[in-house]
Amino acid sequence: MIERTFVMLKPDAIQRGLIGRILQRFEDAGLKIIAMKMLKPDKQLALQHYADVAERRGKFVQEKLVNFLTNSSPVLALVIEGVHAIDVVRKIVGPTEPKQAMPGTIRGDFAHLSFVYADAKNKAVTNLIHASSSKEEAEREISLWFKPEELHSYKLSHEEHVL
Repeated sequence: MIERTFVMLKPDAIQRGLIGRILQRFEDAGLKIIAMKMLKPDKQLALQHYADVAERRGKFVQEKLVNFLTNSSPVLALVIEGVHAIDVVRKIVGPTEPKQAMPGTIRGDFAHLSFVYADAKNKAVTNLIHASSSKEEAEREISLWFKPEELHSYKLSHEEHVL
């Protein structure tokens, strides 16, 4: 099943110069980047992106995440396509809380903070990356961050081996 998913490299990934190392992991897994743009989200876009966080983790956490996205470095928004792309990307990224992420995942290799630490410091958890967790979330986030004409179809030379 070929799927599309949304991925965002957050300001901490940009500031730490991890763009290439992170993108390489997706490409190494046979996934294809079909859209990419760097931008500094405004408050409205950040609120729309994190609309469900207030329900799950509270308004406090939502405000921290919105402030982190809007008052820091730009982000890199991506659409990634491939076989079971949503699940594969989530495995590559690791759990949302970096301290629980296993070595070999993006968060396990490059981040280590906890929710408790971030809350105590009154800041967002710097976990480098966002990846859609379901097909419905991916569709919503892709349409929020990208226009249809910004999504590109093309063949990779090795697709016959990974698809």
